[in-house]
Amino acid sequence: MHLLSLPPLLTLLVFTAALPATAPPKPLPLLVWHGLGDRYDADGLRTVGALANKVHPGTYVYYIRLDEDGSSDRTASFFGNVSAQVAQVCEDIKQDPQLAQDEDGVIRADALGFSQGGQFLRGLLERCDGLSVRSLMTFGSQHNGISEFQVCGSYDFVCKGAVALVKGNAWTEYVQGRVVPAQYYRTVNETTGKATEGYLEHSGFLADVNNEREGKKAAYAAKVAGLEWFVMWVFEEDKTVIPKESGWFAEVNGTSGDVTLLRDRAIYKEDWVGLRRLDEKGGLVFRTTPGGHMDLKQKMLAEAFGEYFGPETGEKGDWFERQVDLVGDAPVFRDQERLGDDPKVYLA
Repeated sequence: MHLLSLPPLLTLLVFTAALPATAPPKPLPLLVWHGLGDRYDADGLRTVGALANKVHPGTYVYYIRLDEDGSSDRTASFFGNVSAQVAQVCEDIKQDPQLAQDEDGVIRADALGFSQGGQFLRGLLERCDGLSVRSLMTFGSQHNGISEFQVCGSYDFVCKGAVALVKGNAWTEYVQGRVVPAQYYRTVNETTGKATEGYLEHSGFLADVNNEREGKKAAYAAKVAGLEWFVMWVFEEDKTVIPKESGWFAEVNGTSGDVTLLRDRAIYKEDWVGLRRLDEKGGLVFRTTPGGHMDLKQKMLAEAFGEYFGPETGEKGDWFERQVDLVGDAPVFRDQERLGDDPKVYLA
């Protein structure tokens, strides 16, 4: 009776202290790719990594970067050849001794992408031999491209320079090889709903990783279909990603506003990138979260990380359930630390 009268948090402390001390299963490493205008060493991104480690203690978080200097890494989110960047990241992760490879030389990991980092991670999955991803989770990404470019801050001259280069020159070789957002810019014929010839012929990145060209790459589809989970989050009030439904591979008519959902599109029906096969085995997950672009809450992230990241699914068993509980509506972890009143995570 005395135990039952304890406050919930103390009850949880007593319960977990009585549990046998068993070694937890090792969580998979987590690859994190930030969005446009962010940098790999930003405080907000490190908060995300720390949260992943709190949910699954022992998680090795690899923050994808294109330069060890944070300022240069941010510039590379605006300027550079995305295909070359993906290839660089593929080689970089293979050189990291903490990303353990199995006997076949394959890195097994989870992946978390914010904004453009989401489609770049999918490109990495499709193109990087020796990488096997269990769960791919993206927030506010542009999987079906963008139809407009974001508005830059008043003093963000790097952003303004990138946008200025794109205007009227989107399909030139120069822009497609150097301006990052242009390489996932996508135009469609509003009458037919099909991608324009300019896009299909000149797109430097997206048309390839979405297998939209005539010669389909079966290996891309096989890698995506081989995921255990592909969790796609869309921000309900996103005004930065246009259209926001791109985060779910949906097509939006710019004139009428009509939305063609993924399952009604050829990319799904003909399984260009393995999404139909993944969906048929229950691994394709569509989620929404309130707020604008990158409006992230720790509680929401913690619950998502708990469900889709950590040890291999078959190894989680009852261990994870014993380590994470709710006191009120706040997750409590192994060290009994409680999240605050739904604190925000600030990303660019």
